[in-house]
Amino acid sequence: MSDAPPLFDRIQAAAAAVRSRAAMTPDLAIILGTGLGGLGREITVKAEIPYGDIPGFVKSTVESHAGKLLLGTLEGRSVVAMSGRFHRYEGYSMAEITFPVRVMRALGAQTLVVSNIAGGVNRHFAPGDLMVIEDHLNLMGDNPLIGPHDERLGGRWPDLCRCYDPSLHRMVLDLGRAAGLRMQTGVYAAMTGPSLETAAEYRMLERIGADAIGMSTVPEVLVARHGGMRVLGVSVITDVCVADALQPADVGEIIRIATETEPGLTKLMRAAIATMGKT
Repeated sequence: MSDAPPLFDRIQAAAAAVRSRAAMTPDLAIILGTGLGGLGREITVKAEIPYGDIPGFVKSTVESHAGKLLLGTLEGRSVVAMSGRFHRYEGYSMAEITFPVRVMRALGAQTLVVSNIAGGVNRHFAPGDLMVIEDHLNLMGDNPLIGPHDERLGGRWPDLCRCYDPSLHRMVLDLGRAAGLRMQTGVYAAMTGPSLETAAEYRMLERIGADAIGMSTVPEVLVARHGGMRVLGVSVITDVCVADALQPADVGEIIRIATETEPGLTKLMRAAIATMGKT
């Protein structure tokens, strides 16, 4: 048997370590995935805490992920933001990947805003589109809620029929279209990676209803919903993943598209956060 303290106690210890560096109660949590790093620079930062200083946080090994927790204000809202996330393909467990979301919830966050880059499985999508996530497919073969149950963290069988908040979804779509951004809506499919999918796998994903494919987001969303948080998710479509038009992936081109799309997404998220504060 493990001698590790219960998950609830580890969450509280991490939250206490964060509070010792920033005496504030955030009401909004943000995961600054690839394509939304610019939003972190818009935060009026009161505290910047390296992940290594927070008990229970692991190290982000992805070069484009900074690996620090930001606490401050944005558009009049008190926020806590992850500058860099963790992935299953880095070798981390689902519990390790999602631990920061548990901590942000314990700090007081009521809403989670999450972004990612994704391949477009939907034939009508193009690189540079923004897809507001309306639902997801968990194809990672695992779930962060597996294990001993603690009612203090949420119910045993959380319902996911409205996993992504419909009102936030509609609000962001309207804001994006009004700003002239190329907005889409659809289903995000999560797989473990790090290898990209085969043509046969993309064909399968299209047939089962996926609009975009990526390697993150779903574990964090599951834990957020387990804790009663509202969720808003947006994907930056960086490449075409249609089986009968498949070309070898160009990682440099994917990053270029994400970088070019970042200013528009940052502006959209600022507008969305400002609007949330008025409702």
